[in-house]
Amino acid sequence: MSVRIPRSAFSFLNNLKANNHRDWMQEHKKEYQANEKMLKTFYAAVAEGLNKTDKISKTKVFRINRDIRFSKDKTPYNVHRSVSFSRAGEDRRGGYYLRLEPGNSLMAGGFFDPNPADLLRIRKEFEMDATMIRKILSAKAFEAAFGGFVQEHRVKTAPKGFSKDDPNIDLIGLKNYFVVHKFTDNEVFSEDFKEKLLQHYELLRPYFNYMSEVLTTDLNGVSLLKK
Repeated sequence: MSVRIPRSAFSFLNNLKANNHRDWMQEHKKEYQANEKMLKTFYAAVAEGLNKTDKISKTKVFRINRDIRFSKDKTPYNVHRSVSFSRAGEDRRGGYYLRLEPGNSLMAGGFFDPNPADLLRIRKEFEMDATMIRKILSAKAFEAAFGGFVQEHRVKTAPKGFSKDDPNIDLIGLKNYFVVHKFTDNEVFSEDFKEKLLQHYELLRPYFNYMSEVLTTDLNGVSLLKK
């Protein structure tokens, strides 16, 4: 029997969007919990699938409660459900992400908001030689699925210490290095959605393998990992 995303999960999220307040949530708590149970079963199946070709150390289900402390939007709940799958070990970099939202479901993978040391190392690598990353990004299946890095977050000209005239500034100027693929609601509810999702995650592997090597070595290729 295949594990599927229940349509009731999106019905609940649509109703939550129209009634985003605590009283409504309390009245529909059992419905929320029932959907969460089914979603977590799906997440577990995805993690099991990932572990057949990779090694996952943690599945993190993001809370439905919003952090409204510094937000103008004071609605208390997210109207999507999301989960991330962390790769195990210092030698495995990159992470997998899934967002389920009516009309806006997507998977993503890569490096979102990398720490300063990792960000500098990535930029230095691309400054020195961007041949391999461009080869990965332009691979037929990868490009068809993702179309390249998300471009929303980048510096205005060039990061400190880099030239705005560098031929690889299109890569160096990014603040994040991740890709996205969107799914329709019908795809999310389909019997083979888990397989489609895993196929898209698998497409990330050459990218993860390359970036793992970059982030675990210095610019001379010497390993930074403890032996």
